[in-house]
Amino acid sequence: MSTLLLTRTDVVRHLEALTLLSEMREAFRADAEARSVEPQRARVPLHAEGSALVLFPGTLPGIPAYTVKVHARFPGRSPAIQGVVQLHDLETGALLAVIDSGHLSAVRTGVVGALAADVLARQDASRVALIGAGPQASMQLKSLRLVRSLNHVRVYDGELVRSIEFATRMYNALNLPVRPAESVEEAVEDADIIITSTPAREPFLFPGMVRGGTHVTALGADEPGGAEVSSGLVRQSTFFCDNRALTLAVGALAGVGLGEDAIHAELGEVLAGTRAGRADAGQVTIFGAVGLPFQDLVAAWHIYQGARTDDAVQRVDFLT
Repeated sequence: MSTLLLTRTDVVRHLEALTLLSEMREAFRADAEARSVEPQRARVPLHAEGSALVLFPGTLPGIPAYTVKVHARFPGRSPAIQGVVQLHDLETGALLAVIDSGHLSAVRTGVVGALAADVLARQDASRVALIGAGPQASMQLKSLRLVRSLNHVRVYDGELVRSIEFATRMYNALNLPVRPAESVEEAVEDADIIITSTPAREPFLFPGMVRGGTHVTALGADEPGGAEVSSGLVRQSTFFCDNRALTLAVGALAGVGLGEDAIHAELGEVLAGTRAGRADAGQVTIFGAVGLPFQDLVAAWHIYQGARTDDAVQRVDFLT
């Protein structure tokens, strides 16, 4: 059989964020109700400038395939993350597709952030603070507009020029007021939703900085040593995650020394109705995301369904 070779251009052509959002909502629910394989990841530092990461296996009830994702992460390069998602037939192991993972991972992470905000943020949330002005901040903001009507955005980055460039670029792209902030405190002071996507190794969000009723999506602590939200703020809030075990091993809680008692629920459990989400308008909620293989599977299967009938897509038979 032939294997599809899907470039970034192919991924962009066949990945539709609004549809993926609906599919991801059902995927979280299905994973919570019938998780068959625990997600696993292996990270190996290569040298001071880079590391290799493997996420495997991505499985989900209802999808007859599984994924393995192989990433190279080199923060000093652009793009910083490069790799592929391999999509395999679940019954036979046949390699269905090799997919460029950059845009796939960015969109699926943006969609997961939007889903968490839709489930956990107040319905009237309209003011956003972005901490970190990298590519994921752009995707998070674009995705967030799928679930909330936004009227104001503040962005803070350790390099002010990046904040200014981001604000200009997003205003032109989205026609949405985006203002650079000179500190984390200024960015979050009146925010309804805070999104952090940084390589920080020390927390920068503390009790007293976040207003009651705010929702925080923390994305940066997805590798050992990462930390964005302080233990004190987690303790004063209601904390949700995508996966308990990985959150405790490499996620937002691992970085600040907290244990399982700090986790209220997985997002999938809230969507499945087995655990409560936001309880009242004054509650501070935090979603700490690690990024899971089944999320890659949902995105890869979504892309594959469109690409398999696309005559412009390259194909190769690895068995010849």
